[in-house]
Amino acid sequence: MNAATLALIVFVVFTLGYRFYSKFLATRIFALSEDEPVPSHELEDGVDYVPTKLHVLWGHHFASIAGAAPIVGPAIAVIWGWLPALIWVCVGTVFMGAAHDFAALVISARHRGRSIGDIAGDVMSHRVRTLFLIIISLLVWVVLAVFAFIIATLFVSTPSSIFPINVQIIVALTLGWLVYKRGMPMFIPSLVCYAGLLIAIFYGEAFAQNFPAIASLSVTTWVVLLLIYSFIASVMPVWLLLQPRDYINSHQLVTGLVVLSAGLAVSRPLIVAPAINPSPEGAPSLIPFLFVTIACGAISGFHGLVSSGTTSKQLNKMTDARPIGYGGMLAEGFLGLMAVLAATAGFESSAQWYEHYGSWGAANGLAAKLDAFVRGGASFVAALGIPFETARTFMAVMVIAFAATSLDTGARIQRLVLTELGDAYNIAPLRNRFSAGALGVSAALLLAVTQGNGQGGLALWPLFGTTNQLVAGVTLLIVSIWLKKQGRPYIYTLVPMIAVSAVTAWAMVGNLFDYYADFETLWLLSISGTLILALDIWVLLEGFKILRDAQEGDA
Repeated sequence: MNAATLALIVFVVFTLGYRFYSKFLATRIFALSEDEPVPSHELEDGVDYVPTKLHVLWGHHFASIAGAAPIVGPAIAVIWGWLPALIWVCVGTVFMGAAHDFAALVISARHRGRSIGDIAGDVMSHRVRTLFLIIISLLVWVVLAVFAFIIATLFVSTPSSIFPINVQIIVALTLGWLVYKRGMPMFIPSLVCYAGLLIAIFYGEAFAQNFPAIASLSVTTWVVLLLIYSFIASVMPVWLLLQPRDYINSHQLVTGLVVLSAGLAVSRPLIVAPAINPSPEGAPSLIPFLFVTIACGAISGFHGLVSSGTTSKQLNKMTDARPIGYGGMLAEGFLGLMAVLAATAGFESSAQWYEHYGSWGAANGLAAKLDAFVRGGASFVAALGIPFETARTFMAVMVIAFAATSLDTGARIQRLVLTELGDAYNIAPLRNRFSAGALGVSAALLLAVTQGNGQGGLALWPLFGTTNQLVAGVTLLIVSIWLKKQGRPYIYTLVPMIAVSAVTAWAMVGNLFDYYADFETLWLLSISGTLILALDIWVLLEGFKILRDAQEGDA
């Protein structure tokens, strides 16, 4: 099968999904109006609530949700063959993931920019609000640890990426200052800053060679440094780093998708992986684990946290929610598609592919799957005449940049969630953004350095995937109940909710058996996974009871 042909087919499906299904959701289900009030104007504070132009906010939202997960997840999941992964990325994105992100953004904007967990108190009960906020906090806890490990792993495997990533932070801070303090429009300066990042990529290898002490830092050291950075980023005004960095990253991702697509069109590589590989050695069963392994490449609970945690507070008008919420997820789905193709058509032969995917633990697990995308994507880009090593650095920088934005946004969301819990129960330290941010990051560091004998990224990924999808299921449940109470059709969110909740709970039970089998090493994962599953089942049961009572009331 030709990879370029598959990319074109999925692109057409995504285009039709946006043209018809997202319009149906916007007009018939949520009845969006351009002149309805939004929290960014009503509650503007210059820190979290900031009215933001559509293209700038789209860049922030897209960069925040498009972390490493839609790359890592599909790059792992192709072990079961390219066909199941491609179908789930395509169908899941259009009918589940994009609808989920869009719905979470709309419902948050209509509740003064509050998080989806906080809104659960109004839609369901105050008890459920507390339970769901705890689940969300546990998810973000895992997200921070996982993404710190992913970035650290790439810094170690591709030290040429260290210099351009740090240059990006500096130019983002400069851009934020120029735009919000000097009144400059963002677009042109952002292109100049992005050009600076591209130039820095060509000097990445020289930096690594001239500063070997930095280039040789261990994964654990990088994890510590990255989490310290994420704390600092989480308490800074959103306009100073988060918005400009994400906007620059949106340029990078668009560039990446364009050059990857162009490279595919030029090289037209054949997929060397099998269409279906149902029983790889040592791998869990395709069902249910395909659905939680791909995670953000099809549907993601973390996206709902971004939509209701930061994006809804910056929405300039309600109708912007459609291109940002639904359209942003379609772009992420296309990134997931590129990960599938890079990890199946980026190898020279079937034998080379099986060296990476012959068994679940082949070629050193997570690091190898990241490398499969980086090298496979670089082979597409190199078809355009770009030197392979430069293309490889570009791909690594792209992965790290988006993982870093998710790290930044995750730390901010964790701070906001802990603050909401502090407000609810009058816990003074949690109501302070500095102490709340420090607590969230410190807990992630504990998880990262204590689990999996130093292989935290490998050990944490299954828990991340299942917790992420459980949160997506609860988010869709809350949206369904809200739609029901508003007298609007809710079947379009209820059916995806039932599907994702059932398959993910099934996968979590399987994970727990594995964790408890190695309890001495994975004790924290065992306890936290059990707690997450118990809380999730509790919330779902309460939600189904509310829906049943509402249905009986209508009858």
